[in-house]
Amino acid sequence: MNRIVKYVNIVIAVVAIALLAGIYFFAWRPLPRTSGEIAAQISQKATASRDRLGVPHIRAATLEDALFVQGYVTAQDRLWQMDGLRRLSGGNLAEIIGPAGRASDQESRQLRLRRIAEAAYVTMASGDRAALAAYARGVNAFIDTHAGRYPLEFRLLGYDPQPWSAIDSILIGLHMFRTLTTTWKDELIKRNMLLDGDSAKVNFLFPARGGGELQPGSNAWAVAGSHTASGKPLLSNDMHLEWSIPGIWYMAHLQAPGLNVSGVTLPGAPGVIVGHNERVAWGFTNLHYDVQDLYQEKINDANGQYVYQGHTEQARAERELVRVRNGQPLQFVVWVTRHGPLFIIEGRDRLALRWVAAEPGAFQFPFLDLDRARNWQDFTAALARFPGPAQNVVYADVDGNIGYHAAGKLPIRRNYSGDVPVDGSSGEFEWDGFIPFDQLPSAYNPPSGLIVTANQNPFPADYPYRVNGNFAPHYRSRQIRNRLAARNGWRPQEMLGVQTDVYSAFSDYLAKSIVAAYERRKAHNPDLEDAIALLRAWNGQMDKDQSAPLIVTLAYQHLRRAVSESASPEHGAAYELQMAPAVLENLLRTRPPGWFPDYDLLLLRVLADGMDEGRRIEGRSVRKWRYGDYLRLTIAHPVVNRIPVVGKYFNVGPTPMSGSSTTVKQTSARLGPSMRMTAAPGDWDSSILNVTIGQSGQVLSSHYKDEWDHYYNGRSYPMQFSQVEARDVLTFVPAR
Repeated sequence: MNRIVKYVNIVIAVVAIALLAGIYFFAWRPLPRTSGEIAAQISQKATASRDRLGVPHIRAATLEDALFVQGYVTAQDRLWQMDGLRRLSGGNLAEIIGPAGRASDQESRQLRLRRIAEAAYVTMASGDRAALAAYARGVNAFIDTHAGRYPLEFRLLGYDPQPWSAIDSILIGLHMFRTLTTTWKDELIKRNMLLDGDSAKVNFLFPARGGGELQPGSNAWAVAGSHTASGKPLLSNDMHLEWSIPGIWYMAHLQAPGLNVSGVTLPGAPGVIVGHNERVAWGFTNLHYDVQDLYQEKINDANGQYVYQGHTEQARAERELVRVRNGQPLQFVVWVTRHGPLFIIEGRDRLALRWVAAEPGAFQFPFLDLDRARNWQDFTAALARFPGPAQNVVYADVDGNIGYHAAGKLPIRRNYSGDVPVDGSSGEFEWDGFIPFDQLPSAYNPPSGLIVTANQNPFPADYPYRVNGNFAPHYRSRQIRNRLAARNGWRPQEMLGVQTDVYSAFSDYLAKSIVAAYERRKAHNPDLEDAIALLRAWNGQMDKDQSAPLIVTLAYQHLRRAVSESASPEHGAAYELQMAPAVLENLLRTRPPGWFPDYDLLLLRVLADGMDEGRRIEGRSVRKWRYGDYLRLTIAHPVVNRIPVVGKYFNVGPTPMSGSSTTVKQTSARLGPSMRMTAAPGDWDSSILNVTIGQSGQVLSSHYKDEWDHYYNGRSYPMQFSQVEARDVLTFVPAR
């Protein structure tokens, strides 16, 4: 027996040693070197000093050296994410993940993203190309010197990264372009609803504005010094994007002659995207303007000939080969008409997609000009060459000025609005260039001292150009403005309370409407009494620990479906427009005839349907329901999560969440605030910034998930700028 025990213990020890050796070799050894000295292809000595969050503060003698170091240190922390994003955009995912990547690759190839990137590189300004090249050299310096020590994901998937190029950085920019401007599928939804429904009702469901927008119009705001404790402006920004681990942003601070900028960067691209320099601060929110149109083409699938203005034209054939790991390669031809690449929808429609990102000269890289702007004039001059994705841009400076400008190439449509597919053969529905930059919505030092954007429609009702887009309703922007205008003396840390606000004016209104309907009908339904009591006492806070938010959320979903079914039967599930809450509130306030014979009965029916659904998923007792059990978030690592037993420990969650699509803290299972920043011009070291999860994408790094607790609980970190508390310093010296 003793010998058996001895042998078992030996086996356990051997397995443990092998496991520890594997962890060291595959996960610990690739962790970045953050101190010491390395030789690099730079002109003079440069340093990357990392603070307690792992943020690199880069100091270099030239701009190109600074961008080289930025590329290197970003690759140290995020190389696999960078590689995954360029593959996602370029249509090369299936090469490493197998058949699961086929559909994604096919769409990226049909959108021609790599071809667009290659064409953009040729036409972009020489200074932009030089910046991308310097960054790529830094990434490649890391790749070249770390063979055999790449991050864990490369080991798990069994491949090595290819060299980085400027084209790859453009591809990552196009990934963001696609993420923020894909609206063509909404056109199909509306077209299908119009085909089978009441056109007046369907058009009512798809407005460009909700009726309560504030001008100008994803949360960003600037507050003039008259409202702050310091007497200087404050600027806040929290961009809403899809959850991911690691998060989409990487914090960095770059210093070189003429450049001293700090903020969040996009892994794979040089410069700072949102942040501040010594004089100005800025933030972005998505404009949601429609920059994609579908054209019904009369085309011969066999030879690519199609009709335009009564003449036959030849589409260009682009042949694509998608390599699939452990699977058959996918080969197909993309026909490209004068309007764009052709998509065959449901086997019958031949629709060409025109997209601003594919227009000649539509991809430029003005961020380094923004990073070096000294005043409003410099800043707007840089914005003027920003092609997209179209953005609301908020500004503040040390001289006390605040400003706003919409930016991006927005098409001028001839004879149509762009909300449904149009006839591509007639030539009557084309683009007549783009709206001039100086005619885009803007504001500078408004009398109120407040500028607020939250994806709402910023275009005035009498705007001279046709406006279409998937804009957000007014609820978030109005709540932000109400909070900011309610008092003066604002300080940077206090802005977190606004960024994490979970009051929903829409849900509050819907709850009150349901209670009023119940009382007007003098209904006494035992199955609804508890729900009505909870809604009656509720304050509109979409709090994870309350029951009422779940009740009203389920009722809303059934109401939205009932309304869309009334407009177009059999299409209720497809209607999920951002503007839907404002549309439903408008309908309930005006109660027009022809939709429902009894709106009170409608409200009680959707409440009952919601309660039935809630009891199936949360149990019989409504008072025990918790909204956070329904809105429970898990952010899974796309690769490490697949490791049996231990993989789940490298995820975030599952964790209950507060907020909704109509709260300032816009939260869903798909997206949420991707960062939070408040910049303080004139006192930059009191600025605060945090990303969602952490700086590093490497699972054993101390900075892998070290920011999640602060993020989740509405706290933040000092944004070190003039005084940097360096924990580690990595020195780069010119290679001999």
